[in-house]
Amino acid sequence: MAYWIVKVVLTPILRFFFAVRIEGTEHIPSSGAAILASNHVSFSDSIFLPMMLRRRITFVAKAEYFDDPKTAWFFRGVGQIPIRRDGGSASAGALAAATDVLRGGSLFGIYPEGTRSPDGRLYKGKTGLARLAIANRVPIIPVAMIGTSEAQPIGQVMPNLFMPITIRVGRPIDVSRWAGRADDPKVLRRITDEVMFELRELSGQAYVDRYAKRGEAAEEVGPARVATLDSVDGHAEARLAVAT
Repeated sequence: MAYWIVKVVLTPILRFFFAVRIEGTEHIPSSGAAILASNHVSFSDSIFLPMMLRRRITFVAKAEYFDDPKTAWFFRGVGQIPIRRDGGSASAGALAAATDVLRGGSLFGIYPEGTRSPDGRLYKGKTGLARLAIANRVPIIPVAMIGTSEAQPIGQVMPNLFMPITIRVGRPIDVSRWAGRADDPKVLRRITDEVMFELRELSGQAYVDRYAKRGEAAEEVGPARVATLDSVDGHAEARLAVAT
């Protein structure tokens, strides 16, 4: 109930103060489970994406966000649920929460990079979303958030009003041909690279072929590599990227 109350109240406010445009909503099914894989350039990504799309989207977030009752209502209201740290593992808790959402026929949102981009570029994706998609037999829908980093840069509490924001939804990626191979690291890496390639095409971001580190500062690096669909890393770490 809190989700829909916040959505009804917050959505018109966001539309009034920001020039929000949504493209490709026809790619989001009207019913049934799917994974929405988004780039992550601003804290406000987790607000604009669930509030602007018609169907409910659920993200997982650190349980610490829910410790304070004054803020817990807001995180639940924008479609986030705390990670259940079963056995002390955040990844296992996130995987369990995501599986519950998908088995319920709902949309699950995830940031494949695992954390916000420190410099606006698109970083290498972690393969947990591919494992999740194969295990639950659901499609992955790439979603590019454009303009949110200008509306609310990292470290800035108050957003810049009246900024243009675009949510661009891509075609679903069908993983059914990989059924039964959720533990194959080469398959997981191939699917994840395909998702990152689509996100690059949708967002126009430069691609960096390494994992982003939580809290790292922007740095000067060499020319960014373009994501390719035939990129395979047999030693890729298969763990779920947890939304920040």
